[in-house]
Amino acid sequence: MQAFAAWITGLPASGKTTMATMLKESLRTKNIPVIILDGDEIRKTVSKDLGFSPEDRKEHNRRVIEIAKLLVKNGITTIIPLISPYRETRDLARREIPNFVEVYTKASVDTCMRRDPKGLYRKAKAGEINNMTGVQSPYEEPLHPEITLDTENQTPQECLDVILAKLAALGYLK
Repeated sequence: MQAFAAWITGLPASGKTTMATMLKESLRTKNIPVIILDGDEIRKTVSKDLGFSPEDRKEHNRRVIEIAKLLVKNGITTIIPLISPYRETRDLARREIPNFVEVYTKASVDTCMRRDPKGLYRKAKAGEINNMTGVQSPYEEPLHPEITLDTENQTPQECLDVILAKLAALGYLK
């Protein structure tokens, strides 16, 4: 089996981390070496010097791309739940990371605001957070992701089933 990268993109609270965690657990049951490169966790360590300006977001994403590229090249399937709001950055990831699979967790801003597990939308509306994707900063939807998940209308398990079926069709799973 070839290692691959599942780049999970979408608005804050669209289901990226939920899907990443479920996918990781599913792959582990198949004895596939797998790691999650969570964008929030990397911000606390590798990118703690960066803010949320467009330039800082691009640099944060570039750093994640470099780490993911090394992991996949060394046989570790890598799941990357990362807002990554710019198509340009996701296109760079596609060019740089071997066996790249873009997964779009599609949900409306209204749905994400209702979910808001971290209270980010509330803080952005109150002016406590600047440059919040989906509120003050844009999110550029993927044009041709390998996988689109309707996280508003599908259960997490249904979304996982879609991911696993597509990964099998692409030859990454048996």
